Amino acid sequence: MANKALAKRQRMTIRQEPSQKAPRNPFALAAKQRAAGPHQPAKLSQRPGKKQLLNLLLQSSKDD
Repeated sequence: MANKALAKRQRMTIRQEPSQKAPRNPFALAAKQRAAGPHQPAKLSQRPGKKQLLNLLLQSSKDD
């Protein structure tokens, strides 16, 4: 019976967390902290908007 109590005490040892390692990629930390801005919309999404703007300009020039 004494062996069971001893085994419990051995399992209850305090474990220390391993120290922090250096980051694998030194540029990853800088990229993660940097706020990235939005990219330009795709050309496929720009074309309909430009076409609508052109139609509006043509209609306004016809009205004048």
